Amino acid sequence: MLHPVLRFVFVLSFALAAPLATAANAPFRASSGMVVSQNDIASRIGVEVLEEGGSAVDAAVATAFALAVTHPTAGNIGGGGFLVYRPSSGKPVAYDFRETAPTGSHPEMWLEDGEYSFQRHHMSHMSVGVPGTVAGLYMAWQDEGKLPWKRLVEPAVALARDGIVVTHGLAASLERVLPRMRKYPASVAQFSKDGEPYQPGDLLVQADLADSLQRIADGGPKGFYEGRTAELIVAEMARGGGLITLEDLAGYTPRRREPVRGSYRGYEVLSMPPPSSGGTILIEMLNVLEGYDLASLGFGTTATLHRMAETMRRAYADRARFLGDPDFNPDLPVKRLTSKRYADELRATIDPDQASTSDPTRFTWPVESEETTHFSVVDKDRNAVSLTYTLEWGYGSGIVVPGGGFLLNNEMGDFNAGPGLTNDQGLIGTPANLAEPGKRMLSSMWPTILARDGELFMVTGTPGGRTIINTVLQTILNVVDHGMSAQAAVDAGRIHHQWLPDTVYYERNGFSLDSLNGLRAMGHALEERDAQGAAEVIVVNPETGVLEGGVDLRVPDGGAIGY
Repeated sequence: MLHPVLRFVFVLSFALAAPLATAANAPFRASSGMVVSQNDIASRIGVEVLEEGGSAVDAAVATAFALAVTHPTAGNIGGGGFLVYRPSSGKPVAYDFRETAPTGSHPEMWLEDGEYSFQRHHMSHMSVGVPGTVAGLYMAWQDEGKLPWKRLVEPAVALARDGIVVTHGLAASLERVLPRMRKYPASVAQFSKDGEPYQPGDLLVQADLADSLQRIADGGPKGFYEGRTAELIVAEMARGGGLITLEDLAGYTPRRREPVRGSYRGYEVLSMPPPSSGGTILIEMLNVLEGYDLASLGFGTTATLHRMAETMRRAYADRARFLGDPDFNPDLPVKRLTSKRYADELRATIDPDQASTSDPTRFTWPVESEETTHFSVVDKDRNAVSLTYTLEWGYGSGIVVPGGGFLLNNEMGDFNAGPGLTNDQGLIGTPANLAEPGKRMLSSMWPTILARDGELFMVTGTPGGRTIINTVLQTILNVVDHGMSAQAAVDAGRIHHQWLPDTVYYERNGFSLDSLNGLRAMGHALEERDAQGAAEVIVVNPETGVLEGGVDLRVPDGGAIGY
């Protein structure tokens, strides 16, 4: 435990109805280390690891397993994700532990009698991909960990076995998902009191999850991908018509990848390469926007928002055209998409006074859930981790493994619907992201780190499905172009455009009526939304070296904690 004199805790465990463009919430500062996540208990556990001399990766592992207990909507051992690690000296690395398609997968697996089945694609046992979280966290720990593996997992074991107090946010979340879980007895048993919703203040004990976590603590990945836990997963697959086999589990392998790199106004940008679409598209958008003086145009003005929306429109079209799993698509044009020359070509197509039109005959989008979670970690040596992982939808498939106590993902829904099925009703059939055995599905998750002059500057990321790319983009613009603090950058209003539908989504109370009316006059279709994303940001003051945390108030229970 941290000494009381050394610990400085800043916990924001309430939600605002909507963001404010001029929010004045004070940032949290710490001198040594920091964890910012969507759950204050998990952040606390991560910081205790840092105080004990653990690395940023150690703290990330402990935080991730704790979130599997405290934030079940997205924290997980039955899902997958991405981790970007930047050491204070040495070579950055991206860890890809995205789920993979089971052996029985094929491009037409979502068709029933020749017709596309949304149920099969997103809401069945067939939608469950081979989980990657445990293997990916273990690989990163093997490379960069200092403390014993068991020490990092056991706090999560204790949380699950002893129980956590249900917060208002968790109670509301569990009540919303309970109807979807009704057809799965193990899910109802895990996340309700004999079928009735948990109430704030209740104790949520997850004994089966504790046993699964203990097997991981004792045996590492073998405690999940082999033996008792693997047998429980496969038995549930057999019961529900899923595809995952013991061989699929034993054969799962995370990947070390080279981060995608770019630059923006003198800052080095490190992000996740494919099968994440986000890092490539982020750098493409930053390259386009670098050609505009956004600082002079001002935050939230019509001129700035128009240029952002038009840039987003073009980048998301490229996402659909070109990106997928690089292991199955060796010729992905990442270098071209992230080049300054290509950005110049795109910028030349943007009319500064008029909205362009997205062509609905070319690309549109399948469903991608916004229920992901992200956290950022910096240790005393200024090693940094940016980690985003998910079950896909909130609570994933809704299927708790009987006897295992953990939720299974429904990430197979991120594969395209089927060959040639692209239409204006929400399907997409371009070949790079069709299901195949062992293939990783395309993702919008993209944890990101910025540096300048060789020194760490910013760690950022967010949940939000397809909005992730634009939310992270805006945290960077808010800090670099508009001079905001970490907290102000997180609080500021956000927009989203994803090519199709041809609409600019904006957060309620995030922008002035003058700016919004100006966009309408340019020909943009606008649609209001309550909130977008839940960014968790750390910025390093380049003059003092002090860490500054920004925790997103759009969601409950989050915490920026440091020492």
